[in-house]
Amino acid sequence: MKLFVQIPCLNEEATLPHVLATIPRRIDGVDTVEILVIDDGSTDRTAEVARNLGVVHVVRHTSTMGLARAFRDGVDYALAHGADIVVNTDGDDQYPQARIGDLIQPILRGQAERVVGDRQTATISHFSPVKKAMQRIGSYVVNAAAGTALPDAASGFRAYSRGALMRLNIITRFSYCMETIIQAGNKRLRIASIPITTNPKTRESRLFKNIGQHMVKSGQAIARSYVMYKPYMVFATIGAVLGVAGLLPFARFLYYWVTGSPDGHIQSLVFGTAMLTGSLLCFALLVIADLQRSNRALLEDALERIKQMQYAPAAGEAQDQESASQVAPPRV
Repeated sequence: MKLFVQIPCLNEEATLPHVLATIPRRIDGVDTVEILVIDDGSTDRTAEVARNLGVVHVVRHTSTMGLARAFRDGVDYALAHGADIVVNTDGDDQYPQARIGDLIQPILRGQAERVVGDRQTATISHFSPVKKAMQRIGSYVVNAAAGTALPDAASGFRAYSRGALMRLNIITRFSYCMETIIQAGNKRLRIASIPITTNPKTRESRLFKNIGQHMVKSGQAIARSYVMYKPYMVFATIGAVLGVAGLLPFARFLYYWVTGSPDGHIQSLVFGTAMLTGSLLCFALLVIADLQRSNRALLEDALERIKQMQYAPAAGEAQDQESASQVAPPRV
C-alpha cells in the first residue's frame, strides 16, 4: 500500500519546512509514504527548499496555473508512480499533518473512497462572520448538488483512493474542491468526513483576492457542475416558472375578453408570449443537456479505461503484486 501526500505550493518557502517535518513517515496499514510537492510557478525557493529537505518527487510549473491544475498534475504524477491513496494538504501549514493517518483510515477499512477533513469552520477564530456564513451556504449548495451531507465542502485536506481518482475529472481552473465533491456524489462514490482542527493562520489566501471574488468563482464552479449532473433540476425548474408566468397573463386577457373589457389588454398577450417562449427554450435546452450528459457519461467511462491502461503497473510489478495477493492471508 503506497500513500502519496501531495502539497500544492505557491511561494511557500517559509512554511513548507514545518509542513514537511510534521508529515508522518510511518502509518499503520501503509507500506510506503511518499511526499510530492507541486510548485505552481513560485518565484521564491519553494522547489529548492523541498529538494534540500529530501523531497524526491517535485512537479514544477514554469508559470502559475492555478490550484485545480496543480492538484490534477499532482494526481497524475502520483498515479503514474503507483499511488494507492493520495492525500492532499496545503503548503501554508493550515492543516494538521499528524491527522493524515486518521484521514485515510476510512479508505483503508473500505468504508469510503474519499475522505474530507471537517475544519469545523464555526470554531475558527480568524474566520469572519461573513466567511463562516459563506462556508455554510456553500457547503449546503454543494451537498444539494451532490446528494451528500458534508459539513465542510471547501476543505482542501482530503484523501482519495486510487479508484476514486480514476473516475474523477477536473474541469474548472479555479478550485477543484467543490467540483470533485459534486462529481463524486453523482458517481455514487462513498464519501466520509472526519473532524479536524486547523493550525494558526500564517498568511492570507492566494487563491482569491477577496471574499467577493471567491464567492463568484465558487458559484461559477458549482453552477457548472450542477448543470452538468442535474440538468433537470435547472432547466425544468426555470421552464416551469416561466411557463406559469406566461399562462397567468393569458388567463388575465381571457377574463377581460369574456367580460367585454374595451381595452383589450394586448400587453398581457405580449408578456405571456415572451414568457412561454422562454419556457419552451428552457425545455429545449433540457433535452440538449440531457443528451450531452449521456454523451459525457460515455466519454468519462472511456477516460477511466484510458487511465487504467496509462497508470497500470509494469509487468514485473504487477506479477509481484499478484504473487503477494496469493500468499496474503484472507481478510476476516
